[in-house]
Amino acid sequence: MMADPVLDADDEERGLGLLDLAVPLAENLRLLIAGPLLAGLVALGITFVIAPTYTARTTLLPPQQQQSAASSALASLGALSGLAGLGSSIKSPAEQYVALMQSNTVTDRLIDQFKLMDVYEAKFREDARKRLATNVRISVGKKDGLLTIEVDDTSPQRAAELANAHVEELRRISSGLALSEAQQRRVFFESQLKQTRDRLTSAQQALQASGFTEGALKAEPRSAAEGYARLRAEATAAEVRLQVLRRSLADNAPEVQQAQGTLNALRSQLAQAERSNEVGNSNGADYVSRYREFKYQETLFDLFARQYEAARVDEAREGALVQVVDPALQPERRSKPKRALTAVATTLITLLLLAGFVIVRHFWRRAAAEPQNAEKLTQLRSALRRS
Repeated sequence: MMADPVLDADDEERGLGLLDLAVPLAENLRLLIAGPLLAGLVALGITFVIAPTYTARTTLLPPQQQQSAASSALASLGALSGLAGLGSSIKSPAEQYVALMQSNTVTDRLIDQFKLMDVYEAKFREDARKRLATNVRISVGKKDGLLTIEVDDTSPQRAAELANAHVEELRRISSGLALSEAQQRRVFFESQLKQTRDRLTSAQQALQASGFTEGALKAEPRSAAEGYARLRAEATAAEVRLQVLRRSLADNAPEVQQAQGTLNALRSQLAQAERSNEVGNSNGADYVSRYREFKYQETLFDLFARQYEAARVDEAREGALVQVVDPALQPERRSKPKRALTAVATTLITLLLLAGFVIVRHFWRRAAAEPQNAEKLTQLRSALRRS
C-alpha cells in the first residue's frame, strides 16, 4: 500500500519547521540558559536594594440601621408617622463610610498628623493625597458586608498607625453628620422642637397678656380649642411630610398623591372648625383666638417632643457608629517586593525574549544567504540609512 504523497509533503514541511526552530535554539543553548539566570539574579539583587513595603489591615463592622422602635412609636402619632422614613433612601451605609474615609477632609488630617508631605517628599499637598490614595485600599465585602482598610508603607509601625487612624477619623467626621435613619430623624425633630418651643413661649405670653373678660368666660373655649389645636397640628404635620416627599419623589407618585389627599382633607376639616368657632365664640374673640394658638403650639410641641425622644432612643440603640472587628497590628512580614516571584518572572520573560531573538536572527541570516533576497536586503539597508 503506497503512502499519500501530499501527506508526506505536509509531514516533511512540519518536520523541517520544527527543526528550523530547534536548530538555532540548540546552537545558542548556553545563552538561553545563562542569560535568563543572570537576569533573574540581577532582579533578585535589585529587590534587596528596594525598600520593603509592609501592609497593615483593619476590619470594621458598619452600623446597621434600625427602624422597628420608630415604627411602633410613630403608629399613634397620625400624620407624623410618615416621617419615620426620612432616612430610608440610604441604600448602602458602608459605601458612605468608604467615601468619607476617602474625602479630602480625612486625607488632609492624616497627612498633617503623620507629616506625610515629608515622608513622601511631596512638594504639593495634592501630590501627597495621590500618593496616600495609592497606598490605601478600602473595600466592602460582598458576602459579609465588612469594611476592610489596607495601608501600605515602608514602615510597619506607620502602616498600622495609619490604618487605625482611618478608623478614628471616620468616627470623628461621622459624629458630626446625620448618616443613619435615626440620626436624620433626631436632627430634623430637634430643629422643629426648638422652633415650636419658641412659638409656644410667645403664644403663652400673648395669652397671659389678653386678660380674662366676661365674654371670654362665657365662651368656654377649652373643649373646642383643644380639638381645633390637634386638628391644626395634624395639618401642619401633613404639610411637613408632603414637603419631605416632594424632595425625592415626583408629584404624580402614589406617596405624594396620598399625602396631598390627606392634607386636603385635614384642611377642609380645619376650615369647617374655624367657621364654627367664629360663630360660637363671637364674645371674647381675642382671648379665644390666643387660647387656640396656645393650644395649637402646645399640641405641636408635644408631637415633636415624642418624635424627638423616639429618634434619640433609636440612635442610642444603634450603638457605636464604627465597631472594629480586627484592629490593625504591626505587620511582621513585608508584602512587597516579592523576591522569589520577581526572580522567577524575570527569568521566564528573559528566556522568551532571548528565544525570540535567536529565532528571528537565525531566519534573517538564512534569508540573507539566499541570492534572490540579496537585492531586497540591500534596498532595505539603504532605506534605513537614509531614514
